[in-house]
Amino acid sequence: MGTQCEIQLFVAENEQAKGIAELVIADVQRLEGLYSRYRCDSLLSRINKVAAKGGRITVDEETAGLLDYAATCYQQSDGLFDITSGILRQAWRFESGQLPDDQLIKALLKKVGWHKLHWRAPVLEFRLAGMELDFGGIVKEYAVDRAAAIAWNAGARHGFINLGGDLRLIGPRPDGTPWQVGIHHPRQKQALATTLALHNGAVASSGDYERCIIVNGQRYGHILNPKTGWPVRHLASVSVVGEFCVVAGSASTIAMLKEEQGPDWLEQLALPYLWIDVHGNSGGSLAVSDSTTR
Repeated sequence: MGTQCEIQLFVAENEQAKGIAELVIADVQRLEGLYSRYRCDSLLSRINKVAAKGGRITVDEETAGLLDYAATCYQQSDGLFDITSGILRQAWRFESGQLPDDQLIKALLKKVGWHKLHWRAPVLEFRLAGMELDFGGIVKEYAVDRAAAIAWNAGARHGFINLGGDLRLIGPRPDGTPWQVGIHHPRQKQALATTLALHNGAVASSGDYERCIIVNGQRYGHILNPKTGWPVRHLASVSVVGEFCVVAGSASTIAMLKEEQGPDWLEQLALPYLWIDVHGNSGGSLAVSDSTTR
């Protein structure tokens, strides 16, 4: 998954815990093998080879479910959550420390837009050659949810799955008390914005601090607006609590993409949330106190 991953399981026998962990790890690795953009033998790479030339490909039921969810996110975000926007990485190379050429961004934007492809399960058709898909905003969170379900079905009643900060709890702590889940502050390294006391559910965060460059005092993060090709600049981070990690994750990202309208959009979701803007202001139902128990 290209990030630090952690599994904690509390069961009666060590061998049982080991067996459950092996099941979980195997499924996470399976999903990485299918949807990683870094592996030339992945299903995603095969899809993108078709996209590069234009054409159609028939996908399996699991991939169809992810595409359906991507379509829903695109609609609910007014086109801001767009899994075709990954191609903009060709312009934004954060390791260079330099801003991209505006003409390159404009050229890439011609190949961005979920509405430019045709999706009717199980057939995905790219009518415009040169497009590209990236499941990065969905698959890791989906993997978290699957991992938690696998662990539960195998007998684990206490624990958590943490894939790069996307978290799903498996019941409360063994003594029945809530887990203490820290939310990182986007501008203060090693500092927490708040700590949540949760018995179950999922937590996901999006922010401009994971991958970014600072040019002339201005921070440019990796969350890119697919309509402009440039990074969001209003919110520094958004954290959402939900029943499923994939929902919390897409909600936090959509809120970031909605910029000034993000907090109002989150309010309408009726999910617990915390936002912090680039000026250090914060709000949301999770900002009321230092901890929230659920």
